[in-house]
Amino acid sequence: MPNVAHRIAGILAMLCIATFFVSTLAAELFGSHAAVAQAKSLIVTPGLWILIPAMAATGGSGMFLSTSRKGRLVEAKKRRMAFIAANGLLVLVPCAIILDRWAAAGAFDASFYAVQAIELVAGAVNLTLM
Repeated sequence: MPNVAHRIAGILAMLCIATFFVSTLAAELFGSHAAVAQAKSLIVTPGLWILIPAMAATGGSGMFLSTSRKGRLVEAKKRRMAFIAANGLLVLVPCAIILDRWAAAGAFDASFYAVQAIELVAGAVNLTLM
């Protein structure tokens, strides 16, 4: 059962991040400022309310599953997942919240696009590492 929970939570987390990434790019490339603001709003609510528990469940179930497994690959995955979690909590979540606030205020300036670039790079890194 923990293996199934781990798989489901991991897939859900990965799908959330991929959806956030694609919706941001689509809104920026093909949408208006209103579309970008709507995308940023949906990423924060309900997006983060889905992503954060999915990441926590993935990490918790992964740690539980790793107690019965040892080896170089397991240790490498633990290090990778620690980086993914830190990147998510220290970069992606704050960027999402800041960008949502700025987009809602119509502040589409150089700071907005700099933070958005950081968010897109951090999201791509997390998707690659997952």
